[in-house]
Amino acid sequence: MTPRINDITPAEWDLMRIVWTKGDVHSRDLITLLQQKRDWSESTIKTLLGRLVKKGLLDVTKDGHRYSYSATVDERTAMDETVQELFAHLCAMKKGQTLVNLVQATTMTQGDLESLQQVVSTKLANAPSMVTCDCLPPGNDDSCC
Repeated sequence: MTPRINDITPAEWDLMRIVWTKGDVHSRDLITLLQQKRDWSESTIKTLLGRLVKKGLLDVTKDGHRYSYSATVDERTAMDETVQELFAHLCAMKKGQTLVNLVQATTMTQGDLESLQQVVSTKLANAPSMVTCDCLPPGNDDSCC
């Protein structure tokens, strides 16, 4: 089954972040950690686990009387695919400013910022002076933005 990354709900992201951080983790440990973060019942957490298994995002193995969960997709892949899916819905002319706003609002390490500077510097050499709006079909008034 192909993991359905773009179907992850905000609650499921909370659970997946713990699995990605801990690696292979028993259900009892997951429940304990999630209950420290959120005011969720054990049955709610088990429902989320079941949904993530059904979506192909978690593998489950029985270890005696305990169940152990592990991610089927790595965190970076899930994050990248989710962001790409979101940005596919945005106006091409406004994506740049959205990224600027995101950078301003995000705490990053010096290394992250240095990497970002390198990417921006490389892209600047071949960047167009303007990006065409893609909100309307070609041939229509493209002054929407």
